[in-house]
Amino acid sequence: MSNVLYNIEMLQLAASIPHTKRLSEPQGSADCRSRICGSRVAVDVLLDADGRVIDMGLEVRACLLGQASAALVGTHAIGKTALELAEARNAISAYLAKERGDPGAWPGLNIFGPARDYPSRHPSIRLAFEAAAAAAERAMETLPSSI
Repeated sequence: MSNVLYNIEMLQLAASIPHTKRLSEPQGSADCRSRICGSRVAVDVLLDADGRVIDMGLEVRACLLGQASAALVGTHAIGKTALELAEARNAISAYLAKERGDPGAWPGLNIFGPARDYPSRHPSIRLAFEAAAAAAERAMETLPSSI
């Protein structure tokens, strides 16, 4: 299993997680854990008046797959809306479950293709996307209702 799932690109991703400091005053936060492996990802976000992520903080205590996933979230979440984060969460979940043939539009998710055959690894891959989507949804509640 390790030769199929883990490679140098994944190691490089895991070592390059951006936004690794929690925000002192986030508009929305979420903390997600995997019951299977104990991995944990916490995400804080700030949104602009248009509902787009302008800053985020990540705290990642996860396996290599969870770290790589968090790196992809952290690298590409700035500028995204809560809806776009939810769509990415749903796409990677469906892709891993083999309910769709591609991982969606989020950059870099093809790296998790080999993990589709290992359902016990899916929760750690989904964590960062679940936490980011939940944090953005909570942050949306703090914005004026005209958005």
